[in-house]
Parts: sequence; C-alpha cells; structure tokens
Amino acid sequence: MRKQWIALVALTTLATACTGGPAGGEDLKGQTIEVVGPWVGDEQKNFEQVLKAFSDKTGAEVKYTPAGDELPTVVQTRISGGTPPNVALVAQPGLAWQFARAGALKPLNADVEKAVTDHNAPVWKQLGSVDGKLYGFTFKAANKSAFWYSEKAFRQVGATPPATWDDLVKVSRAIAETGVAPVSVGGADGWTLTDWFENVYLRTAGPENYDKLAKHEIPWTDPSVKKALEELAKLWGDPTLIASGALQTEFPKSVINVFGEPSTAAMVFEADFVASIITTNTKAKVGEDAKFFPFPSVAGSKDAVVAGGDMAVQFKDDKATTELMEFLASPESGKIWAELGGFLSPNKDIPETAYPDAVTRDLAQRIVGAGDNVRFDMSDLAPAAFGGTKGAGEWKDLQDFLADPKNVDGIMTRLEANAVKAYK
Repeated sequence: MRKQWIALVALTTLATACTGGPAGGEDLKGQTIEVVGPWVGDEQKNFEQVLKAFSDKTGAEVKYTPAGDELPTVVQTRISGGTPPNVALVAQPGLAWQFARAGALKPLNADVEKAVTDHNAPVWKQLGSVDGKLYGFTFKAANKSAFWYSEKAFRQVGATPPATWDDLVKVSRAIAETGVAPVSVGGADGWTLTDWFENVYLRTAGPENYDKLAKHEIPWTDPSVKKALEELAKLWGDPTLIASGALQTEFPKSVINVFGEPSTAAMVFEADFVASIITTNTKAKVGEDAKFFPFPSVAGSKDAVVAGGDMAVQFKDDKATTELMEFLASPESGKIWAELGGFLSPNKDIPETAYPDAVTRDLAQRIVGAGDNVRFDMSDLAPAAFGGTKGAGEWKDLQDFLADPKNVDGIMTRLEANAVKAYK
C-alpha cells in the first residue's frame, strides 16, 4: 500500500452494535467490538479516544489493533477464514466495493444511512454505495489539493498565492530567478504524481469526465487526458521550475527541501498531512513560515478538491456494530478527533471551532465547501495493478512523463495499455 511513511493503518475489533444512535447509559455493557483500521502512533491514540467516548456512552468494549499497509490483506484473510472484524476503516473505496459485491459487507441500516445523508454532501454517499445500497462512509478525510509554500520565498519576490495555473507558472519563474528551485516534487513516490495529474484533470476535464476516467469508461488516450498532461508539462517540462533530482526525491524529503534548513525550494504540492512532516522534521511553523494555497484554477475551472480518506464499513449487523457505525457517522465522533488535531472530515456538521488552528479549519472547510465538486483520489478507485503498485501502471507511467514531459502521446498510449490490462 502507498504512503508507508505516514503509517496509515488501524485494526480495531468490534463485536456488537446498535440499531439506534448511542443514546447514553450502558445498554451495550458486556459486548465487544473489533475494529480494523489504518492508524498507528499518534493517529491510533487519537482514534482510541473516539472509541473510548463510545465505550463510555454505551458500555461496549472496543478493541483496536493497527494493521498498517497490510490492512487489505489482513481483512481479506479474516473474511476467508470466517472471522471478519465487526468494522474496518478502508483507504481504498474500490476495496470496499469489492467486499460489498462479494457479499462480505452489511448494508448500512436506515439510522446510519440517515446520519450519512444528513451530515455529508451527496457525493460522499455515492462513494460508499454499490448497486443502490449504502455500505460505507468516509470517516477521516485528506485534502489533496494544497500547495504549501515558504512565506519567506514568496516575500522575497513580492509574490502572492497564485489563483490560476498560469499565475503559478509565472510565480515559479520569478522565484527561479532568485536561485531557489520553485517547486519540490517527490517523484520517487509515484503516488504523488497521480495526485498532481488528478488535480489538473479534475479542473480541465470536469467532475463527470473524472468519474468516467476513474471507471475506465473513457480511454487514457482521450483528448481530455491530453489536455491535462499538456498543462502539467507547462510546469514539469521546464527544468528551471522543478527542483533537480525529482525522480530520486521521496515525498518527506520533498517537504523538507522547502521548509528545512537550508531551504532549497519554495513550494511543494501535497495533502494536508504535509503539515505533520513540517512540524516533525523542521523548525518552520505552520501558518507562519509555512502556509498553503488551494490548487489553482486551470483554464477558468471552478473550485474543486481531490480528497483521500478512510471509509468505515461493517461486516456484522448486530446491535453493537450498528450503533458504533452510527456514532462514527455523527458529528460528535469527528469533533473528538478534530479537537486533538491531525483530522479532517467531510462531515459538514462538525463545528468549525473544533479544528484547532486556522490552517486546519481552512483545509477542512474547503472539503466541505466544495460540495459535489469533491472527487476521491482516482488512483485509489482504480485496480491496484494500475493505480497502486510501485514501479508499475500509472505510478511508473507518470514517473516516465516527469522524466520526459514532451512525450504526451507516448505516455497516453502506455497509460491506456496498462489500464486495459488492469480493468479486465
């Protein structure tokens, strides 16, 4: 699985739930619930605080065990062995859809579905639905449409955050004249390049074509793909605008290049979790030295957000499991983690004040404010052979495109050939 550095995996064992929302008291005392998820370290501790609140309210015991990047394998093995967990938090909607079509998941009951409908934009309900039935909802989200920049580097050239792609290129050229690399790219990790493409494609092709390409209903040789790659080439194709050694630079290093000492670049594109790398590995202060601006408009496009996230799904439909699912779908559960930091949610009813700082509030509000112009990370919707395998498929093809941005037609042909094999 990708993003190994951030250790996104959590395993939690849930063994019962409830039909209505957790109303208080200890109506589930003696019940045990197992949850498998993607979080370790501080994220695990924070999620366990959410689960503790549920336990305190209902009396149920909730066990959480992290599964790391092996979560898909862990869950599949448990299903095959006839011992699935009660609940899992899955980072790939395609995997959740696979489990649903195999009959391993339980559809969400009416109360949980109502909570999802009431607290989220319709696009999030669509993401968790298979054949007209709702099987899951995104509990924790990532805003993958952010450019992080050095305030000092921008101040040096009198730049303001660019609102358009063409302005981004202009600002980058101004910064390049100071001897600093404008943009640091973590091209050694192919998944970062898929995020670049997805943001440009969503803005140039629009949400409907984005959905079609994600399902491979249009080919990767479509003119809309060519347009997006040509826009990317405006930046990637100018060696003065991209920090040298991009294909040898891993994602964390691409962030440190901008905010470490000495700084060798002015900007880095990636999700909200860039903030944790800045805080952990540099002396820069998020919101002061390190700021972000939303991914710019391309060719007059409307505001849009590419998001990632972890979808809660249930393998059992007993009272305790269902009650936990309803709790996780509520603003109450999200508010607990939001106040602890390192958390975003598509749940529009989590109070804005729950997010601990202005940067996090802004990132969260952009997910909610984008409404139905939010689209999930396309590579996470694709078969893993195409969208999630190191050194293969889309990851490798876009790395090759970064190496040779003039080869638009050749890369399109290779992307389509690899997609055809993976989408069988």
